[in-house]
Amino acid sequence: MRIDYNLDGYSYITDDTSSINEETLFVLTAQNQKYFEKLEIKPSFITPKNLISKWDLNSIKAVGVTGTNGKTTVTASIYSFLLDLGEKVALQGTRGFFANEQRLEEKIMTTPSILETLYHMKLAKDRGCDYFIMEVSSHAIDQNRIEGIEFALKVHTNVTSDHLDYHKTVEEYRAVKSRFFADNSPKLLNKDDIKNIKYNPKNAQSYGVDEPATFKVQAFSLRNGITAGIKHLSKEATINSPMVGLFNLYNLMAGVGATVMLTGKSIEEVSKVVPNFAGVAGRMEVVSTNPLVIVDFAHTDDGMIQVLDSMKDRDISVVFGAGGDRDRTKRPRLGAVAAKFAKKVYVTSDNTRTE
Repeated sequence: MRIDYNLDGYSYITDDTSSINEETLFVLTAQNQKYFEKLEIKPSFITPKNLISKWDLNSIKAVGVTGTNGKTTVTASIYSFLLDLGEKVALQGTRGFFANEQRLEEKIMTTPSILETLYHMKLAKDRGCDYFIMEVSSHAIDQNRIEGIEFALKVHTNVTSDHLDYHKTVEEYRAVKSRFFADNSPKLLNKDDIKNIKYNPKNAQSYGVDEPATFKVQAFSLRNGITAGIKHLSKEATINSPMVGLFNLYNLMAGVGATVMLTGKSIEEVSKVVPNFAGVAGRMEVVSTNPLVIVDFAHTDDGMIQVLDSMKDRDISVVFGAGGDRDRTKRPRLGAVAAKFAKKVYVTSDNTRTE
């Protein structure tokens, strides 16, 4: 991409070696370095770390959320809670790029190139945002598409099995996710899933339903939405949400915990804004009530289990598919989950790509 720069005598910056000219400064990244090395004449360049300094992006608090499932809902919940608490905040992820309740870009990659992310951070800063919430994919961690960003908080949702077409093994996938939590950055970890990652315990807090945690669910009901008594250290509160399912209780706990850690506000204060967040489109989205029709993005067997288990007291029909040219090993697992919970199963071709 090429974007306006107007610094250091250059009008633009780019991370594309084919777009370099006398008025365009090159941004050298971990992703494009191999192409840069092939250039006969090496142009002047700037690194992401240099660009962060030039644009003063460390003045905005970056929050990265990673995990197999829940990234979109958790980032959206943090964004919603902060806005309702009067903060200025931006959100980047699968659903697009938003700043202060305004959508600035439509759907994008879960984690785009580092130049695009830094540009979004600059736009957020120019709009007065103090927080930048982003989804962080395993591909982005492995390809270092987050290089140079100093996170004010890193959040872990869960790590099961996904993207084995890229990572090849579950062990490699978990190792990549674990890399994100290896430094001293403040962290919020799912205590009930902690066995699936390795992490640096410094500055780490946790949330959980079953295991003892910094942010702990003490009791809950999943009838007519979510109601839960929660505790943070010595403080207690009750959260109420129109969302459904145990997995969404985990998502809400991640959102509440992150908001408390970022703002220093009490769980009582944060809990008051939880009912305002109804979730995101395509995530347990009710599109009809009679009959009840729900659309969910679940694309792993674990994600499908969580969705269908929350509906197990009903007669379920499932329509699902698996994308072409992606992890084939999960397809029979998806089928097994659907067969376990549903009376009727409809398998679609989904996006076949080249298959």
